[in-house]
Amino acid sequence: MPTVFESIHAKLTEAAIPFAVSHHEAVFTSEQAAAVRGVSLGSGAKALVVKAGEQFVLLVVPADRKLDSKKGRASLGVKAIRFATKEEVLEITSLLPGSIPPFGSLFNLQTYVDPALAEHASINFNAGDHCISVQMTHADYLSVEQPKVVDLT
Repeated sequence: MPTVFESIHAKLTEAAIPFAVSHHEAVFTSEQAAAVRGVSLGSGAKALVVKAGEQFVLLVVPADRKLDSKKGRASLGVKAIRFATKEEVLEITSLLPGSIPPFGSLFNLQTYVDPALAEHASINFNAGDHCISVQMTHADYLSVEQPKVVDLT
C-alpha cells in the first residue's frame, strides 16, 4: 500500500500539477514548518480533521489563523463541531496530527477550505510525514482537490 506522500505524489503527477518537495527536520507546529521551509506562516495549509455534526470532514485553514467554530458551524450547516481526537485522526488517516495534508479525498473525507488561503499564490503543507513538505500553487490545489470554499476563520 502506498504511503500518503506517495499517494499525493501520484495524484499531482497524474494531474500534471507542478509541485516542489522538500525534506527537512521533523516539524510539529505551523511556526516550525514555516521556518524550516523559509516561507510565510500564512502560506501553510493547516489541515484539521473535525467532526461536524455526525460526520468527519477535513478543514483547511491558513496556518496563521484559527478555526472560528461559530463560522464553521454556520458554513457547514451543523449544530456542533469538534476536533477529532488523536486516536480518531490516526484511525481515519493513519497519520498523526500535524502531518495531515490538505487532501481529504485521500481519506474519503469532504474537504472544506477557507477563502483566506487564496491570499497566497503558493501553499505549503506536510505531506503525510513531519519531515516532508510540498509546495504548489493555490490555484492548482483547488483544481486537483476541488474543496468546498467556505468561511472557517
